[in-house]
Amino acid sequence: METGFSRRGLFGAGAAAAAILAGAPATARAASASGMTLRWWGNNGWEIRIGTKTILIDPWLTRFKTGTYTSAGADPRTPLSVNEALIDGYLDRGFLHADHILVTHGHYDHLTDVPYLARRTGATVLGTETHLSLMAALGAPEDQLAIATGGEDLTFDGYSIRVLRSLHSATGTRARVAFPGTRPLSRCDRPRVISDLLEGGTLAYAVSGGGASVLDFGGSNYIESELAGLRPDVVLLPPGGAKVTDYVPRLLRILGNPRFVAATHWDDFDLPLGQAHDPNGGLEVLRKAVVAASPGSEFVVLDHLGEFSP
Repeated sequence: METGFSRRGLFGAGAAAAAILAGAPATARAASASGMTLRWWGNNGWEIRIGTKTILIDPWLTRFKTGTYTSAGADPRTPLSVNEALIDGYLDRGFLHADHILVTHGHYDHLTDVPYLARRTGATVLGTETHLSLMAALGAPEDQLAIATGGEDLTFDGYSIRVLRSLHSATGTRARVAFPGTRPLSRCDRPRVISDLLEGGTLAYAVSGGGASVLDFGGSNYIESELAGLRPDVVLLPPGGAKVTDYVPRLLRILGNPRFVAATHWDDFDLPLGQAHDPNGGLEVLRKAVVAASPGSEFVVLDHLGEFSP
């Protein structure tokens, strides 16, 4: 599908990622109107900085090849791996921190790196019973894991986190969820391949602090009743939702047409960090849907490690 615009005009071809690895700070997209800054780490990986605090959502820097965006789809036998040297490079240079890590669901492109990041940073990790069970089996420190079911409204030093029940993307003619299922909170066998990482329930997160608020969805679906009364400044919204009734207009309407809609989970995550490539034109479809449904909202697209301040 044609996207209808020049990719070169939107992205710096990984310049932000190259700058970080070289030891230079990434340039913010715009002057901050609040005390919150967002940085996109690819896929649904987001860094939210509020003062001296940092919250990560679904950080997945390793990005190993799975075949997800090929005609055959992801190979369920793909071995799980963590590029510790890559992650250490960002942590040791001081470009990546974490006080909290929020997991939206248990799939490999959301959860795989979290146990290692938790060990390195000491961050508190929020997720469902299944997510915590999988992460403990992958070596996450159990005393850093905090269970969430949706409905929690938590206050910390300088920021708050509201956990919302949500839904994973439903795809194909039968609107099915990939790698479905749950696990009880236990020391389960160590996951070895990507199909071992079950969806395990899906959460959305609203993070507030520094005079701004951001709402993140890890999948192209949501529970409308959970969002009633929310008025986030920024919505982090994935493309897709073809099986969801009025996916974009219904969401933006219930949220009061937020000031900013930032695209998330749109890139081919089989490619390394620094190569932001839209594999199927979903980004332009999302942009058109946002413009039609909420013309007063600014549609934000970042390169890998690009920054944005609402």
